[in-house]
Order: sequence, then structure tokens, then C-alpha cells
Amino acid sequence: MHIQPKAALVLIDMQQGINHPKLGQRNNPDAEQRMLELLSAWRESGRTAIHVRHFSRSPDSVFWPQQSGVEFQPAFVPWDDEGELHKQVPDAFCHSALEGWLRADGINQVVIVGVVTNNSVESTARTGGNLGFEVIVPHDACFTFDGVDFFGQSRSAEDIHAMSLANLHGEYAQVMATEAVLRALS
Repeated sequence: MHIQPKAALVLIDMQQGINHPKLGQRNNPDAEQRMLELLSAWRESGRTAIHVRHFSRSPDSVFWPQQSGVEFQPAFVPWDDEGELHKQVPDAFCHSALEGWLRADGINQVVIVGVVTNNSVESTARTGGNLGFEVIVPHDACFTFDGVDFFGQSRSAEDIHAMSLANLHGEYAQVMATEAVLRALS
């Protein structure tokens, strides 16, 4: 595995609202640290970083506009030379400039991190893979929350995270550890 010189890091929904207690128990307590390690490496190497921010259409969402939850977490505020993309659906490619930006810059490899694993991360990775991008998802640089499956059974964040990654790996993306991505940068 090699990380291309033009590979883009796509950071999804690292906004203040994702820390709201109403979202419940989460997994990967060190995910933000892994994301910041990747972001630092991308910045040091001069690679493209794109920060995606969700603006919900639902007033009860933690990402509802005009409240603090929609703002980036302080550690994830984009630098002036980094891309910022707004979205209103989970998939960062849908109804956005993301594909055009990547293609215009000759980027065909994307590393996707952020939240929520089984929502915005998974839907963005699926579309990226379907569009022909080489997608990499560091499993320890994203997280999700406890939830209930279709049949009403409670599922842990760890189980939901693992199933989401299994859905992606091999067909839409390559799932690997942050450490392996960082080693592949050199």
C-alpha cells in the first residue's frame, strides 16, 4: 500500500454537535487523536485536506444551523488553504463539489475519516468507490454510537462500527489502521 503524493484526506463532520450527550455511547475514544495525526501528516506533506461540515435540515439535529453544534471542533478548524465543503445529506459526494474538486486536482486516492462510521463515513466511502476513487478508511479514525437494528435489537457502537467497516472493505474501500496509513505516506 502506497499513499499517493496527491491523496486527499477527507474529514467528515468533525463538528461540536457530535459530542452532544443525546447521541449516547460511542466507540473509538481515541479516534480524534488518530484523525489529528493524519491531518498533521497531510499538512506537513502538503497534501490536500478537505473538511466536510453537515448542515442539517432537521431542527432537532446536533448539526442544525445557527447553533454551536454546527461549528467545527477547535482542533478541526480548516486552515486557509484547505477545502471546506458543506453538505445536507450523509454522503459528501451527493449534491456537492467534492468529485469535481478531486478530479480537477488529479486526485484519485482519498482517505476518509470522521463521523459517523455507519452514516456519513460509509455513504461517502461507498460513493467514492463507485465513482472509481481509491478509497481508504482508517478504522481507528472514525467512530459511531450505540443503536438499534431494523428488528429492534440493541447493538453496541463497536458492533455497528465493525459491520459498517465490513460493508466497505474490499468492495468500496480498503480499511486499515491509521498507523499503516502513516507508514504508507513515506
